[in-house]
Amino acid sequence: MSPNTARMGFVGVDTANSSIRRVFPLWARELALPTDELVGHDLPLDAPDSAYRELAAGMRADPGYRGALITTHKIRMWEAAGDMFAELDEFARLCGEISSVSKRGDLLIGHAKDPLTAGLAMVEFLPRGHFARTGAEVVCLGAGGAGSAITWWLAHHDDPPRRIVCVDTDPARIERLRGVHARGGLPAGMFGYEVADAAALVRQAPPGSLVINATGMGKDRPGSPLPAGTPFPEHALVWELNYRGSLEFLAQARAQREERGLTVEDGWSYFIHGWSQAIAAIFDLTLTPDLVHELAEIAEVVR
Repeated sequence: MSPNTARMGFVGVDTANSSIRRVFPLWARELALPTDELVGHDLPLDAPDSAYRELAAGMRADPGYRGALITTHKIRMWEAAGDMFAELDEFARLCGEISSVSKRGDLLIGHAKDPLTAGLAMVEFLPRGHFARTGAEVVCLGAGGAGSAITWWLAHHDDPPRRIVCVDTDPARIERLRGVHARGGLPAGMFGYEVADAAALVRQAPPGSLVINATGMGKDRPGSPLPAGTPFPEHALVWELNYRGSLEFLAQARAQREERGLTVEDGWSYFIHGWSQAIAAIFDLTLTPDLVHELAEIAEVVR
C-alpha cells in the first residue's frame, strides 16, 4: 500500500465487530469518497496516555490518513493527547473530548460532534412538546462523553425537561460533567448529579420520563446499569445508545414495553448520524436530510 493511499480510521475497543466495517465501503461508493478503507485502532478501556499519544502521532505523520471517528475513548483522547491537536472546535474545548479527527496537511483538527448527532437521533423519537406536555424528566445513566453531549443538547432544546438527573458510579466523572455544565452557563437548577442507586432514581422518575443508557454497558463490557427487574416509569422513553453487544439494558426495556407502555429505542440512528457527520467533516462534504436518509437505507442491509 502506498503511503499516500487515502484511508480513514476508527478508534474504539472492538472495532472489528462494528457494522461500520460493512457499511463504510457502501457509503464510500455512494459518496464517491477517495477511499473505502477503514483502519481500526483498538485500545483497552484502561489504555495509558502513551497509547493515545502514539496514535495521534501516527495520524499526524501519515500523509494518506484523512481522519478518524472515535468511540469510547473521546475523553481520554483529549486528556492524553489534546495538546497534539492544532485546532479544536468549541464543544471539544468546552467539554474536553474529541469524537472525530480531520486533517489539514499534517495538522490534526479535533471535533466533538456528539451534541449534534445526539440531537439528530433524539428528534426522531422524542415527541414534539413532550416535556412541557407531560412534566417528564430525564435520567441519564452515565456521565462520560455521550452523557455530556446528550444533556447539553437537552438543556438547549426548545422543549427542555425541567430536571435532568445525571448518574454515574465514578464521582470524578460526575464532577467533570458538573464542570462542563457550569462552563457552558447551563442553569444549575435543571441538573441533579448522583453517585447513587440508579434503580431508585429510575423508579422515582415521573411517567413519560426519558431514561438513557450512556454507560457503555452492554457493548464495551457486559451488563446493565440497572438491576434485573427494575421497573421503568410508565410511558417512559427508553434509549439504549448501543445497537450491538449483549444489550442487557435494551432487553430489560423491551420486556416491559407492552406492560408499561414504553417507547424503546436502540442506538442505530445514533450510529448513522455519528458516522455520517464524522465522514462529512473528514471529507469536507455537505449532508442534506435526504442524503442522510439514503445512507441510512443503504446501511439497513447490514443491520
